Amino acid sequence: MFQGLEHTALASPDPRKLAQWYVDVLGFKINYTYAGNYFVKAPNGTVLEIIPSEGERVELTMKTPGIRHLAIIPDDFDAAYEQLKAGGVKFHTEPFETGGNRLVFFADLDGNYLHLIHRQQPLP
Repeated sequence: MFQGLEHTALASPDPRKLAQWYVDVLGFKINYTYAGNYFVKAPNGTVLEIIPSEGERVELTMKTPGIRHLAIIPDDFDAAYEQLKAGGVKFHTEPFETGGNRLVFFADLDGNYLHLIHRQQPLP
């Protein structure tokens, strides 16, 4: 009956600017817009909707309740990390390994948590 997630939404005080960050920094494409909402699509087909936010943002931590991060799959972990560093991306950690996987946490333009991940073995 249910096929999976069609998209995930992020609320931003400036959806156009955040959408452009995903284009410029992560190689997504803006594939649809309406009424101040922007849909950005990753090369693998993943879609984010960026909507206008309302109110003040609460302080986020890595364990604040709710959606906590978006995991980004790079072709080459080290090259992607270096590209993000060269682009001035704010990192929350240095690259590390856990369970045979390599990760590094960083933030998008609005401070949402993302991380690069290279899995030794794909999830089942």
